[in-house]
Amino acid sequence: MQKLDIILENKYFIAINKPSGVLSVPDRKQSEPSLKDFLISKYGQIFTVHRLDKDTSGVIVFAKDAETHKQLSKLFESRGVEKFYVGLVHGKLLHSTGSIDAPIMMHPADNGTMIIHKKGKPSLTDYKLLEQFKYFSWVQFQIHTGRTHQIRIHCQNIGNSIVCDNLYGDGKPIFLSSLKKNFKLSKNADEEYPILNRLALHSSILKFNFNNESFLLEAPLPKDLRALLQQLRKLNK
Repeated sequence: MQKLDIILENKYFIAINKPSGVLSVPDRKQSEPSLKDFLISKYGQIFTVHRLDKDTSGVIVFAKDAETHKQLSKLFESRGVEKFYVGLVHGKLLHSTGSIDAPIMMHPADNGTMIIHKKGKPSLTDYKLLEQFKYFSWVQFQIHTGRTHQIRIHCQNIGNSIVCDNLYGDGKPIFLSSLKKNFKLSKNADEEYPILNRLALHSSILKFNFNNESFLLEAPLPKDLRALLQQLRKLNK
């Protein structure tokens, strides 16, 4: 990571627009540097409040001291934080708005994936269609619980997996040639590069009250998702 994209920083916490492809916190194997490692090297001490999947981009909050960590963690656990995501899913939704209420638990094989199972923890996701494209839907999600891979597995459950999801979807990258009928490679190019080759999910907004102050933290869409939407809108015309 070259530099942090800071959304808000005060003496209590720091909110960052996390890039896709970066771990929020170190994994068990310490296999690669994480955002938290980067913050520790900058601030000395940092506390994990919540996480985003490695390939999800968007707003994430870290506490700067133990007391803030305690308070913010409580807020997240008690559903005191409003969490909104945006994502591109395959196909058309059956309903333009709805709720997915399906309990989630870890896969019995402990292979890093989750499953929907009646013995799982209660998990609730609201969704709303923002834009309809030919093969895809651009959707806003609000999660009321914070289960691992919640949006991803809930989308798979309703038959609209997140684009480029290699765990709960087909994981295939999106190429312009698959969207455009008369696609021609530019003269200087040897091969076509995908317009998106990562999970099409972005943590866009966090809203909460802390120390009698209201916070609305918003992470602008990264370049890759903006470019893909621009292409899909062009093709929609």
